[in-house]
Amino acid sequence: MTEIHAFFSSYPAAFPWIAVLFGLAVGSFVNVTIYRFPVMLERQWRNQSYELLNAGQQPPSPPERFDLAVPRSRCPHCGHAIEPLENIPVLSYLWLKGKCSACKKPISWRYPFVELLAGCLAGLIAWRFGFSMAALAGLVITWSLIALTFIDIDRQLLPDDITLPLLWAGLLLNVFSVFAPLASAVIGAATGYTSLWAVYQVFKMITGKEGMGYGDFKLFAVFGAWLGWQNLPLVILLASFLGAIIGITFMLFSGHDRRVPIPFGPFLCVAGWIALMWGDTLTRFYLQFARISG
Repeated sequence: MTEIHAFFSSYPAAFPWIAVLFGLAVGSFVNVTIYRFPVMLERQWRNQSYELLNAGQQPPSPPERFDLAVPRSRCPHCGHAIEPLENIPVLSYLWLKGKCSACKKPISWRYPFVELLAGCLAGLIAWRFGFSMAALAGLVITWSLIALTFIDIDRQLLPDDITLPLLWAGLLLNVFSVFAPLASAVIGAATGYTSLWAVYQVFKMITGKEGMGYGDFKLFAVFGAWLGWQNLPLVILLASFLGAIIGITFMLFSGHDRRVPIPFGPFLCVAGWIALMWGDTLTRFYLQFARISG
């Protein structure tokens, strides 16, 4: 570890580029997680429901094992198993011209987009923090937030299996004050959850509708645990601003039905990542601006 640190200290520009390449590879796994994780949860919930409704009897065995490792990725149109050379991040998509090698049906552009996003954001994290514990932790939460964003877009779901480990990881990291003092992290986790929970309850009491899900509370608590309570106002303001802009844009230009809810999780993910990168700078700028304006 000392030798690795010495290498990156001597060649600081190398770490961001290595992070980009590694991020592209992880992005491929993130794509798998986005698609398979909700399916795995649904199967688990169905099995639990079966056991409850059938006096503890074991549910029928699924036709095949299905998790993040098995089976191999397949074309959704023809079932063609993706070969290793067809699974190189971004390059395979370009080489195949965005089409399945077997049936020639189009492959969604989102696969290379997620890979590029995971690689580029990893490079920015490495550039921002250098080779350090903060950078390694930042890579983990960045890739997790990408997965949460697209799962929420697709399924309106923020799985506890991702948010809760992130919450505990943030608190454990800040035992060593990696991103914030421990006291600030603990208060941030509690404040993040209870503040959105309170907004949810008030909104439901006034309108009779649910304005957000419990996953949003837990995700906001994650950012409190990682960044401390001082960054929570910035996160919620940025998320609300992004949500308002995109929601209005959808209604004006794409005919989005205002009665159909837009998931809030992706806006929290974007805002939380921005706060991770530049939270202190943005907060200082805002306070200075407010002082000048006042």
